[in-house]
Amino acid sequence: MRPLPNDDFAPAPRCVETGLNILVVGVGGQGVLMISKALALLAQRRGFEVKQSEVHGMAKRGGIVFSHVRFAPKVWSPTIAKGEADVLIALEWAEGLRWLDHLRPGRGVFIADTRRIVPPFACRSRKPGAPSAYARETPAEIVGRHADGCALDATEIATALGDARTANTVLLGRLSAWLDYPVGDWHAVVEAIAPKGTAEINRRAFDAGRAWTPPRTDIGDPGTADATVASPPPAALPDLHISVAIDPAWCKGCAICVKLCPERCLAMDGPIAVVATPSACTGCRVCEWLCPDFAVTVRNEGVPA
Repeated sequence: MRPLPNDDFAPAPRCVETGLNILVVGVGGQGVLMISKALALLAQRRGFEVKQSEVHGMAKRGGIVFSHVRFAPKVWSPTIAKGEADVLIALEWAEGLRWLDHLRPGRGVFIADTRRIVPPFACRSRKPGAPSAYARETPAEIVGRHADGCALDATEIATALGDARTANTVLLGRLSAWLDYPVGDWHAVVEAIAPKGTAEINRRAFDAGRAWTPPRTDIGDPGTADATVASPPPAALPDLHISVAIDPAWCKGCAICVKLCPERCLAMDGPIAVVATPSACTGCRVCEWLCPDFAVTVRNEGVPA
């Protein structure tokens, strides 16, 4: 793995007077469009012409969402061709890998959250600790080899601040370190586009992303064990503790977790989902990955990630 820079790491801000092509990718529910709106608004306030193109047909979490944002003194097309993206922001690790060929060779910037949202078909075995068919490439294999940039656990940073849903704003803050715009302009845009009542937490998330520095150790993988190494069978995990929690304040009653739980652990209790059979849970995390509202938390103590 490639060693990371030391803690005084800081990218050299890039002049953007001629404009930029920025591609934002992820899955439904992560806030791809919020980042796009922030970038478009910032560019408009700087006097650029802006064009934005997006695909977001899958409103529920798990569906692919991407947005092209182009701004310059004059923009003719709303879409970014392969090899012409100056920046790729990935809110989901595998989606970032899928769009790498859109970056400008040798000088594109890749900024990604290392957290995974694993589709159900990648969970070929639901036994605790079993490997999945999710992308195997690690941040150390991507960052610095295929693109400039960084990979960070934006979701963990946002969770520590009090709201995992602001992971997108953490990545926006990280992007701001690469662009030669005053931080006050960024703060004004974040405040303008943040959902009602979330301006303060989003500003804190932005500042945390902007101030982020990589650890001194190597970049870790995106939360998954090396799939080439067989995981131990459940019998080899004596201290196995799996728990599922659903936050009733965040649950909107869409029933996605209930319908897609392979073990039928969950059920609807009126307008919210509840854990009906906790003993049946194998910790596959499908419910957590697909919840559009981040209301489900699965804790696997003693189970390899």
